[in-house]
Amino acid sequence: MIRELSELGKKIRTENAGKKLVHDAIKDEPFSIDLIIRPDGTFERFAVIEKRLKPAEAITAKKGKARLLLDKAEEVLCYGDESKKHELFIKKLEEYQSLPELKPVLAFYGVNRMNGLDKALTVFEAQVDEKERGGNIAFRLIDKDKRIHEEDSVYEAIIEKYETEQNQKKATSSRLSFCSVCGKTDFPIGDIVHNAIRGVSGDKEPAGGRKLISYNGDHNPYESYDMIGNENCQICTRCAIEYTEGLNWLLSNGPKLKNEKGKEYTAYTNRKSFGFDTVMVFWTRENADLAEIDILDRPNPGEVANLLGSVISGEAEKGKYLESDRFYSCTLSGAAARVAVRDWIETSLKDFQKSIAQWFRGIEIEKYDWDLKKSTVYYSRLYEMAKSGQNDKVGNDVTLSRTASHLWNAALKNTVPPLWILSEVIKRVRVDDKGITPERAALIKLILNRNNRGGFMVLEKLDPENTSTAYVCGQIFAEMESIQRAALGKNLNAGIRERFFSSASLTPATAFGRLARLSNQHLTKLKGEKPGLFVVLDKELGGLMDKIKSYPAIFTLEEQGQFAIGYYHQKQALFAKVKDKPELLEAVEEE
Repeated sequence: MIRELSELGKKIRTENAGKKLVHDAIKDEPFSIDLIIRPDGTFERFAVIEKRLKPAEAITAKKGKARLLLDKAEEVLCYGDESKKHELFIKKLEEYQSLPELKPVLAFYGVNRMNGLDKALTVFEAQVDEKERGGNIAFRLIDKDKRIHEEDSVYEAIIEKYETEQNQKKATSSRLSFCSVCGKTDFPIGDIVHNAIRGVSGDKEPAGGRKLISYNGDHNPYESYDMIGNENCQICTRCAIEYTEGLNWLLSNGPKLKNEKGKEYTAYTNRKSFGFDTVMVFWTRENADLAEIDILDRPNPGEVANLLGSVISGEAEKGKYLESDRFYSCTLSGAAARVAVRDWIETSLKDFQKSIAQWFRGIEIEKYDWDLKKSTVYYSRLYEMAKSGQNDKVGNDVTLSRTASHLWNAALKNTVPPLWILSEVIKRVRVDDKGITPERAALIKLILNRNNRGGFMVLEKLDPENTSTAYVCGQIFAEMESIQRAALGKNLNAGIRERFFSSASLTPATAFGRLARLSNQHLTKLKGEKPGLFVVLDKELGGLMDKIKSYPAIFTLEEQGQFAIGYYHQKQALFAKVKDKPELLEAVEEE
């Protein structure tokens, strides 16, 4: 994973090479406050500007370090009496004091301090609003547009110093000098601090971001064989920079758009949110356009049919994607200052397309469309399926992100979702007013079939050949519910679904004895009031009950899923019959 992220970071650098300065010692940094001075170091004024990104000295961690000419008010002005941070900033300036461009800045802090730093600190709060004071401050000479840290000679000095230090580190680095990522010895391996990752979902993100790889503390168990900190992972300085740049690009890439209220947001193109604490990023080696990802988010029956058709006809094998191209995806969660990798996927684009085609075959479910007055094939959105097993009233439910991660893996690698997801969905079916929705039915169908490959498979619609006791019991329950609705009307405070669905799907022997007596009473009432409807419903119920020899004492988890699917299929089939038998409308509830 680190190797592929490093390769991505290298490509991004190459693409940007003609647009801006690219070097390990230089990194784009934001600033939003200009500190304007005169050539003799006299303070002129502060100017708050729109945040800009410009190359500046790259530092891997703020703790114990300061950036040349560009930093926070604490470092630049000793604001808030942060003397230690300010001392680090001054020390960094002294390392470059031979540069002519720094003379006004050194005078600002030295010979002209009274009219420079002291005056600036006095008026800082008056000239810079409180909400703006957290931005980086850049030095600019009066009547000049370019900031001092943007001068070519400053960049050259930073790069020269960096390369000198790198060569020194390389000469004195540990005996294991081959990088574990690139396999080369071109750059040193030492106890460096890796750059932070920004934008990973999770608890409150530290101001500096989170670390994917880091070593904290002294004399820890990992410090063995004379290796300290980063030497344990054996990643060279170049690869450490490139993999973090690649991952940060994936987390932030996308156009800036505005919503209806005019608020700007990023329409991310390489990341998806999986709940409050997890995010997934994806990319390809050759940066191929992945229409299949969009279909997962917004499944359209026509697009799905085209995808299935192309896989079946072999068009995908005729070179839609280069055989050498690869698809990558990693799922990340944030906790405190750490980034946790929850999943890593690497596959060919050909297999990627096949897996998504199998995913749609696995989740297709029949749904009656009341507007069109016909049954249609329905494809659920992946994230909506994940949400269907969660309690909407519980905020920050970690099971949502875990479920979404498993489904993402199942879609991209044709893997088997764990049975605990089935348990969560069935719980929601029992207690939720929505009952078994198309999303829940699709998810149950997928889990049952992938956990029972080669066995009796659940179809997308009512299957008269399915003689599974649990499946037929679900159908019987749906039929009994329709009989009750036809006999007593639709405005029931608590029908048999609310009162008996849980027990019927778990302990059928006990529940169906009572349900049979209730249905007989409802049928007797129908026979006297609506004899035509009585004949139709009694015949259907009798035909289903003939398939059951006896009711089991208990259903297993998988059988509870079959019960739910049988119930759903029978209801959808009843909806479809209303068109030809309008009298059945009294027995169903439109969705």
